[in-house]
Amino acid sequence: MENKYAKLFEPMRIGKMLVKNRIVMSPMGTFTPMQDGTESEEGIRYYEERARGGVGLIITGSMFINEVTAQGGPTIAVDNPRAIPKATVLCERVHRWGAKICISLSPGTGRNGMPNIGERVPISSSEIPSFYDPNIICRALTTEEIHEMMKDWANAALFAKRAGFDAIEIHAHAGYLIDQFLSPIWNKRTDEYGGSLENRARFAVEIVKTVRSVVGDDMPILFRIALDHRFDGGRTIEDSMPLLKILEEAGVDAFDVDAGAYESMDYIFPPHYLGEACMAYVCKEARKHVNVPILNSGNHSPETALELLNSGDCDFVMFGRQAIADPYFPKKLMENRREDIRPCILCNEECIGRIFDRLTQLSCAVNPSAGFENYMEIEETYEPKNIVVIGAGPAGLEAARTAALKGHNVTVYEKHDFIGGIVKMVATAPFKKRLRELIDWYDVQLKKLGVKVVLGTEVKADDPMLKAADHIIIATGSEPIMPAIKGIDNANVVDVVEAHHKGISGKDVVICGGGLSGCDAALELAMKGKKVTVVEMLDECARDAMPINRISLMRMLAENNVTLMTNSKVVEITSRGVMVEKQGGVREEIPADTVIIAFGQTNKNDFVDEVVAKYYMKTTVVGDAEKVGKVGNAIRTGFYAAMAIE
Repeated sequence: MENKYAKLFEPMRIGKMLVKNRIVMSPMGTFTPMQDGTESEEGIRYYEERARGGVGLIITGSMFINEVTAQGGPTIAVDNPRAIPKATVLCERVHRWGAKICISLSPGTGRNGMPNIGERVPISSSEIPSFYDPNIICRALTTEEIHEMMKDWANAALFAKRAGFDAIEIHAHAGYLIDQFLSPIWNKRTDEYGGSLENRARFAVEIVKTVRSVVGDDMPILFRIALDHRFDGGRTIEDSMPLLKILEEAGVDAFDVDAGAYESMDYIFPPHYLGEACMAYVCKEARKHVNVPILNSGNHSPETALELLNSGDCDFVMFGRQAIADPYFPKKLMENRREDIRPCILCNEECIGRIFDRLTQLSCAVNPSAGFENYMEIEETYEPKNIVVIGAGPAGLEAARTAALKGHNVTVYEKHDFIGGIVKMVATAPFKKRLRELIDWYDVQLKKLGVKVVLGTEVKADDPMLKAADHIIIATGSEPIMPAIKGIDNANVVDVVEAHHKGISGKDVVICGGGLSGCDAALELAMKGKKVTVVEMLDECARDAMPINRISLMRMLAENNVTLMTNSKVVEITSRGVMVEKQGGVREEIPADTVIIAFGQTNKNDFVDEVVAKYYMKTTVVGDAEKVGKVGNAIRTGFYAAMAIE
């Protein structure tokens, strides 16, 4: 049978290193290393699982060359030989599956240093403001410190070679320290490391040559660089091309290229709003200027990866969060099982969001096992049970899937005539493509597992199937909050879920409630040509959005001319529109053909209470029915509920 993705599995060399296919796992911080600088068993298993899944090359999250300049989270202590044995275990367990492993090395974040980790005064190329706190002026590295740092690079390169890594990637990405030397907006030096293009590149060139002097010609050196910073004053693609030529001449064997900086952070961790292959555009120009392989990342799907490789503009396509969501996606593609690939929904919630918010190791919204593979293996039961799942939203679907994988007999009851719950109903915008794919994936998996799904059936607390079940999982979701506002029952009013699901009429739309749900609806409608106003009581909209995602959302709302009325309270809905009370008690009527209510969701549900009261010994409540949250929370609680049934 012909495999349309065969191009992805062609072998190719980077320098003298032969990689078995064109699929590369992007470098992503994991926060898994231990306090002593050794990689944890959790981290090793995490990487091994991706190697087992068929990826050709794994690039680790960036490891800092010494603790002083790190100014970031925990990484492998490449400046300490005591960390070599565990790093060797990591390399061997990746090699065991035929994959290559490249260590990403960085001299530090520089001005991007997180404010609650590391030195209070960040180092940089120059005396420039810190990113997180512009009131803090960075300390410029002295030439003596730069020369001393090359010893650290030599030690780090020797560490990598001794541990058994196949390649080294130099992290000059996203406005981190090396990038601060390369870029005029941050490099204000007047010595040999500043001014001209050659001087600004000197720091990076010395790093490349230092690493080469240690590892020799057999170990490839990759260079990770954003070719387009995407903010005023940052480096453009045209600015970056001469740098590539200088670096290739210095000995770089491949370039890992994309776009973004902390000033355009949504391109560092691109959310669903940016679409697929959002940084592939940088490859075309780069191909004209370099003769070594090019790697590219940025929300790729198997289809965009194939398209990019076929264009000839790129040699390896990188998958980051997709490899977290489904470690086995390369193997599934190789086996012509595209429908079995669990899609990354590009939400950023449980990968980078965990690290940013909680300073803990990464996981995944759609794959709760990610980062916890040692503890979350699905083992087949010796005593299959009859399980009833009520509700076919993400929580119920995940519970059913996991329980069936364990060998239980599972029946799902859903009151609608479709699966997916609220997620299915609201995933109507182009930027919610991956959510639609997730529900389709669940549909395929449940059918393959033989799970019985009964649609169009609303379960009652006294239904006999509940009494007969060995275990009940309630995943009935949530309902819209409908406050006591005059006119909320008018014919021109619809709640946000129904607005997505059934569509709306009219051109002028007012959305009452400026949370993530309301703002997503506003963006979708504005993209369709509607004139949209969002009314929000608080002083800003989309406060419940993941902060990185919010950057894209707010920019796109502005680009699509959505009006955001903050510090404004909805006091009445009329046939003509919405009466709003602003600060100071001033009232204004906003004209609207359609008024959408987006005041949030509630899990208040008498049915849940009835079933729990009657069958508390065998009932688990999951997803929004337990606590209103996001998709990742629903999936995780569904997974845990099924895992707990032995």
